[in-house]
Amino acid sequence: MVNNSKPHTVDEPIVFGASDRPPRGNYSRAEPDYTCAQDYAAYTEQDHETYRRLYERQEALLPGLACDEFIAALPFLGAKDCIPRFEEINARLQRATGWEIVGVPGLIPELAFFKLLANRKFPVTDWIRQPQELDYIAEPDVFHDLFGHVPLLFNPVLADYVQRYGQGGLKAHQLGACEQLSRLYWYTIEFGLIAQADGLRAYGAGILSSSGELTYAVTSPQPQRIRLDLQRAMRTRYKIDTYQQSYFVIDSFEQLFGMTAPDFSPLYACVKDLSDLDANALLPGDQPVALDTTRP
Repeated sequence: MVNNSKPHTVDEPIVFGASDRPPRGNYSRAEPDYTCAQDYAAYTEQDHETYRRLYERQEALLPGLACDEFIAALPFLGAKDCIPRFEEINARLQRATGWEIVGVPGLIPELAFFKLLANRKFPVTDWIRQPQELDYIAEPDVFHDLFGHVPLLFNPVLADYVQRYGQGGLKAHQLGACEQLSRLYWYTIEFGLIAQADGLRAYGAGILSSSGELTYAVTSPQPQRIRLDLQRAMRTRYKIDTYQQSYFVIDSFEQLFGMTAPDFSPLYACVKDLSDLDANALLPGDQPVALDTTRP
């Protein structure tokens, strides 16, 4: 949700970076914290039909590719055949984990983004793509944010991790380390993989909301899959205009939460003294994760 306006596909939602064009969305109705009310009456029948088509297509792909926690939590979004009302989701979400979703007109500055997450408020874009954009969109819309991100906010462990990320972002902003933390966000919350007992599965929102990358990330022999190492992820550039060349793998959400518990200040200092890595780099100390070759 942070402002970044470089061209990319729907498979790689914008998260961080420099802006070179105005973002989509009506910012004139936003509050000082960039939140806005969901203008539900403004959605057309075509908007609801677009959401239904996207949801139906993506839900059919989930078995065997999405993590168990995501599949179990997806029904909590509610409506499948129309864009859900944010307040109806919040009634369930607040009871489950104390989170709420808040509308935003589009991409927002990093500091505002961090503040919302730190207060257990997840920003959700309130507009939806046009029918001709089912397979391509220039920035995240309501479908990506709701379908990709919100279900796992019903999981207490990941919900706490996202809040911790927001709190860490406020500190990283002061330390000039937002680039390093943004890469961790990208390779976990947006494009993370998890090793379940029955094989690799996706938990990152950028994968889960993409019809193309969901299959590619979990089954293709082309990308690298590496055990998550915080320093390694913070040094690794990411792709915004193609599928990812590397994915980082965790064993559980509890592992991810535990890894991010320490103070990152010494880690930032160490990473800043090291060179950045290309998205397809492979280091001698990397721990590759093999594909399950018995999959059909």
